[in-house]
Amino acid sequence: MLYQILIIVYVLVAICLVGLILIQQGKGADMGASFGSGGSSTVFGSGGSGNFLTKSTTYLAVIFFIISLVLGNITANRTKAADDIFNLSEESVIPGEVEAIDTSSIPAVSNDDVPGAVTTEVLSESDVPQ
Repeated sequence: MLYQILIIVYVLVAICLVGLILIQQGKGADMGASFGSGGSSTVFGSGGSGNFLTKSTTYLAVIFFIISLVLGNITANRTKAADDIFNLSEESVIPGEVEAIDTSSIPAVSNDDVPGAVTTEVLSESDVPQ
């Protein structure tokens, strides 16, 4: 449950981080605002957007990296169900509790019943050349 919540928060922080980075102005945009090119008519004013967006980006980046480390740690320590299948060190069946299989109801199959079957002849020790 914690893993799914962290994944959702991780994706939301990543989307917000990308959005904040795209909103920010480049380094050369401040010079144009100082000469009156309309930079002062923004939502945050001529100088206020830099500090707010920079701090928000910094906080989101720190949260992004912390969640990345936590998710990496959770994923590294997580065991898969498929790994248990290949673990042959433990016996899942207790030897005293297995019932014998009744083979009397299984019909016998001979080579004559199988089309295209190859018959093999069993050699005894006296038939083998020395």
